Amino acid sequence: MGAITVRLTDVDGKEVTIDDCEAGETLMEAARRKGVAGIIAECGGACSCATCHVYVDEEWIDMVGEPDDVEEDMLDMVDDIRRPNSRLSCQVKLTARLDGLTAEVAPEL
Repeated sequence: MGAITVRLTDVDGKEVTIDDCEAGETLMEAARRKGVAGIIAECGGACSCATCHVYVDEEWIDMVGEPDDVEEDMLDMVDDIRRPNSRLSCQVKLTARLDGLTAEVAPEL
């Protein structure tokens, strides 16, 4: 059983707590495992779509870090709903440092 907890607000506004995340697992993997509405993840985590787009809570953005160039290119595909705190959940690797992370699933296009 994992020791990392994350909280996501799904596309329906429901808060989902995932309290069994493992270090090394991505936020997308945890969200899919828990059935979080709005995390479609068509590419399965290959960073080749933007269907796992989330808004990381402002207090966590520095700890999560900035997107790399490939992720930036994918986020450009959702520019009309992109925010400064946008990330692809497939690129957010969970660590003990991210225990308590909160994010909101971006609306579907």
